[in-house]
Amino acid sequence: MFNINNIIRENIKNLKPYSSARDEFKGEASVYLDANENAFGSPLETNYHRYPDPLAHAVKLELSKIKGVPPRNIFLGNGSDEAIDILFRSFCNPGKDNVIIVPPTYGMYEVSANINDITLKRVNLTEDFQLNLEGIAEAIDENTKLIFICSPNNPTGNSINREDVETLLANFNGIVVIDEAYINFSRQKSFIQELTEYANLVVLQTLSKAWGLAGLRVGMAFASEEIIEIFNKVKPPYNINQSSQELALAALKNVTQVNEWIKQILSERDNLVLNIKNFDFVIDIYPSDANFILVKTTDANQVYNHLVNDGIIIRNRNKVELCEGCVRITIGTLEENKALLDSLKSYKN
Repeated sequence: MFNINNIIRENIKNLKPYSSARDEFKGEASVYLDANENAFGSPLETNYHRYPDPLAHAVKLELSKIKGVPPRNIFLGNGSDEAIDILFRSFCNPGKDNVIIVPPTYGMYEVSANINDITLKRVNLTEDFQLNLEGIAEAIDENTKLIFICSPNNPTGNSINREDVETLLANFNGIVVIDEAYINFSRQKSFIQELTEYANLVVLQTLSKAWGLAGLRVGMAFASEEIIEIFNKVKPPYNINQSSQELALAALKNVTQVNEWIKQILSERDNLVLNIKNFDFVIDIYPSDANFILVKTTDANQVYNHLVNDGIIIRNRNKVELCEGCVRITIGTLEENKALLDSLKSYKN
């Protein structure tokens, strides 16, 4: 049975978080002389001389309407990378604990583990890029605190079988982290609807992909109220700046536009697959639930360099586990995809 008190680090249990001026006074006033801000304003058209809401309540309220999750179950971070780092710092003791990743997968899990001096256990996906449940079960020990699952997966693009994830959630006494950065492009429903079913579930999402806000660096974590309280305890006091909060809030009111872009991206993805599969240097195109495709070629390095010479940048995944010979191609606009195809037509094996 999962019990958060069994996995949280002792120093985090006893941590007294920093109390900012905006934590101690949350009402409205006519004169603010509490936070050592510059009362004269900013050298910009818009004033940013006041510290932002430490918990970005307005953004969480708008997200709550869209996601169907109470604000108390939402954490906002400086990208989802901040949420990943906080998971390590809250639940994993350096030099003692370990986490499990399932390569090929998002590279920041490993980087964050190394930064925090946490042992990383790799259990590769199967040949069809699904979980090796038997291998994961064998890798778990008493010091395993986190299992990271990216679904839809980066760089492969496929969604992970839901039943397999539920098996882990039901049987693992640590936290299962499901990274849904690309969920808006997927036919699979989000796991955020399962938060009340699994106390050990953390779902990561982002405004960087479908929402087109990569430059704002706003990531989301959805979890039980207990886990979110720990996130808020550990995070820096003002981790989401005022401009990002304002712009994110404005963007979240344009769901219709985002949904239209998603339809266009999915249509362009299908069109790109139909065209690319006809090239003689293409061995396979893997099924994708994301805004990119993974393409296995006869020579990934040559394909990549050819496109670079034409000013087109894709991602060479040739050195990634199970992705030998592969390149990852993000779905662009109609014009960008045409430029890609025109360049590939001139590629010589």
